[in-house]
Amino acid sequence: MATETTLTTCPYCAVQCSFELEHSDGQLLAVRSTPSCPVARGSVCKKGLAVLDEPSHPERLLTPLVRKNGVLEPVSWDEALARVSSAIQSIQAEHGRSAFGVFGGGSLTNEKTYLLAKFARVALKTNNIDYNGRYCMSSAAAAMNAVYGMDRGLPFPLEKLAEASCLVLWGSNVAETLPPISQFVARARKHGADIIVVDPRATPSSKLGTMFVPVQPNGDLALALGLLHLLIANNWLDHDFLAARVTGFEAVAQSVAFCTPTWTAERCGLTPEQILKMAQTMAQSASRGQVLILSGRGAEQSSRGVETIKALLNLALALGGLYAPLTGQGNGQGGREHGQKADQLPGYRGIENQAARDFMADFWGIPESELPRKGLSAQELLEACGSQVQGLLVIASNPIVSAANSLAIARHLGSLKHLVVIDFFLSETAQLADVVLPGSMWLEEDGTMTNLEGRVLRRRRVTQIPANARSDWQILCDLAALLGQQEKFNFANPREIFVEFAAATKGAKADYSGITYEKLEPNGVFYPCPNLAHGGTPEPFKTHFAHLDGKAHLEPIVYRAPTTPISLERPVFFTTGRNAHQYQSGTQTRRNPKLNSKAPNAILEMHPNLAAEYGITQGEKIRVTTASGSAEFIVALQPNIREDTVYTSFHYAGLENANRLTASTLDPTSRMPDFKVTSAHLEPIAASLMPIKAISHDLYANQP
Repeated sequence: MATETTLTTCPYCAVQCSFELEHSDGQLLAVRSTPSCPVARGSVCKKGLAVLDEPSHPERLLTPLVRKNGVLEPVSWDEALARVSSAIQSIQAEHGRSAFGVFGGGSLTNEKTYLLAKFARVALKTNNIDYNGRYCMSSAAAAMNAVYGMDRGLPFPLEKLAEASCLVLWGSNVAETLPPISQFVARARKHGADIIVVDPRATPSSKLGTMFVPVQPNGDLALALGLLHLLIANNWLDHDFLAARVTGFEAVAQSVAFCTPTWTAERCGLTPEQILKMAQTMAQSASRGQVLILSGRGAEQSSRGVETIKALLNLALALGGLYAPLTGQGNGQGGREHGQKADQLPGYRGIENQAARDFMADFWGIPESELPRKGLSAQELLEACGSQVQGLLVIASNPIVSAANSLAIARHLGSLKHLVVIDFFLSETAQLADVVLPGSMWLEEDGTMTNLEGRVLRRRRVTQIPANARSDWQILCDLAALLGQQEKFNFANPREIFVEFAAATKGAKADYSGITYEKLEPNGVFYPCPNLAHGGTPEPFKTHFAHLDGKAHLEPIVYRAPTTPISLERPVFFTTGRNAHQYQSGTQTRRNPKLNSKAPNAILEMHPNLAAEYGITQGEKIRVTTASGSAEFIVALQPNIREDTVYTSFHYAGLENANRLTASTLDPTSRMPDFKVTSAHLEPIAASLMPIKAISHDLYANQP
């Protein structure tokens, strides 16, 4: 059999690097980076280069499973789908349509995102659909919609980062979470840019920086307000930009009048001198060029996340710069635009907007009165399981690992009358299911992805789906047919879904109606793209913002103290993040031997001085307890983390699951849980279980 080479996109992060897969007769032979990649120009991270082991993994699900006498047993597709459709009809007949919900994922292609949204609203007629992207981008999206008038993630191509005079990486560890972006940060520094890294711990990204600012885990909002206070007090502002491009700055200025360096320092764990040095550096950089503030989940995953991001927007715009979030999941941008959020319809239309409702109801051929309204957000949907929600379909997500307060979520999912999971591995969530349907992997399907720049890219099928598994989109269509909606889900392939999906976005903020598969060759198209003659929109905010007046609408922030209680005797902040060798809930990467061997366990980083207080030594296993629960970790001493903070990554399951400890307090606007700061108690439980080398990056030389 001849060897073939197919260009497609990586299954992991939102950079969406393209690479070539060499294959023959269904067997994967090699993965190669390619200079033709329109995003990373030949750069692929270690996760992307390790993908060959996953499709042939012995735990790949190859047949439907149904729980019988407490055990998941192989059955035919007819039996499995009949069991699901019967459960849906029974639950909805007894408890109402919205008693059966849907929980999606940010890795789904645009086609499957659209189809899932349509399946929920047209086939199930439920208002309860949300997805794991609520845990990533919802706070940034809400803030950008308010200030910019549109959420477009990174509103410029990545290459623009290299041209900035100052990059502020605020709670974003790009070196581990989005490695190909590091090249653009390094280029900016080489050209003389200031690179400021704001984080409670000196991450590998701090090596890219010229200044490290070790903010307290709950101090981001206070720091952003205090910096703006200093810019105003010292007249370090871009008055021309504010006059031409912004409204509301006067009210914002008044709202931070009391945020002096002393007030700020008390709330963000820094000294007044550190805060002043950061403000001076940003102001001096702004006089030479553009300041870009880029946030990760560190600033966003908070019950004050929307306020924090609005404060960062105010700060950036005051200097004539821009704020942008760095989307994490592979299709995190497209995934939040096309209907799998409880409050949205395809094209980023608001589900409570009457014009949007009329358009989509007419487009789908249903009465507007039958189109469901806004449902529960992700955390609320999961917490409603067993009560308001009696059945749930989960696809491309593993909330037992990734949701906040995960022990409680496991109990809620376990109390459902019916849980169905579509996945290609038996994830921790699938292990609780009544029915497991074996779906498709990324390289077995055609489709499109929208990366963190807003660039729509082709994903190309490389190999066939194994004999008794099915494409995710086909499973949804099969279920819709059993629910009496075959005519509205009569698609032959993803291309047909894309044609309908693109038409459904016409006239909306996220307008893909001018995009075709052919037009995406070779470098993708930036949305919005409203017609076939349009070339796409790489920089939507270059000359105007998305409000009708073309200006950014700044909003004053009323400071709220953190909602998560912190011990006054000896505050220890527990916070989480990612590591370079694992991804999201670890469903794939913990099964990848090349990756998992590098980071098989969740390691708790702790400052040596804090460890000494508790009598904890390197390599010791300890129990960490919060108001939500307990978890166990092996300790690595890290001199470059704040002395009041402990940190671990959240990719692991069981007793190492970090989200056993996180709080489910929600942001009032975005409904984002309080992932990033929890008060913790530390307790040694076993000595010297694993030899771990001390972690030392020697990075504090860069702090202000």
